Amino acid sequence: MKLYRFLSEEDTSAFCHKVSEALSKGWELHGGPTYAYDHANGIMRCGQAVTKEVEGGYSPDMKLGAQ
Repeated sequence: MKLYRFLSEEDTSAFCHKVSEALSKGWELHGGPTYAYDHANGIMRCGQAVTKEVEGGYSPDMKLGAQ
């Protein structure tokens, strides 16, 4: 089964660390990063989709970050 996550964070090193951690746990990049201006908070935000093949079936109760 393939899992999907969308990681997002302010445009700081925290975003890079979040993506790097996911990659170190076996997640793979899916497409390129995205950037958007958050008008409500006056900051840039980054996003990156990642996927991972895992055993078993899907459940909406799964903690994706723990996979």
